[in-house]
Amino acid sequence: MSIEKFENIIAWKKAEELTIVIYSQFKDCRDFSFRDQIQRASVSIMNNIAEGFERRTNKEFINFLYIAKGSGGEVRSMLNLALKFK
Repeated sequence: MSIEKFENIIAWKKAEELTIVIYSQFKDCRDFSFRDQIQRASVSIMNNIAEGFERRTNKEFINFLYIAKGSGGEVRSMLNLALKFK
């Protein structure tokens, strides 16, 4: 069985769920640059999975997965910081 569209990739679905949570949790954040950055980073995860998949080569897909992983680290780092200011 092969995946026909990126929307069927479990990691993409989880990244979409994360993005929805991030947008919801930070919608009232008055530190606009922090809010915008964590939102952009979360969207970057799902977008890089999608873009890599659409390139249709394993080499490029793997490269974009590494980029998505980096964005995941950025979101995690920012969440750790946000907890310290809660």
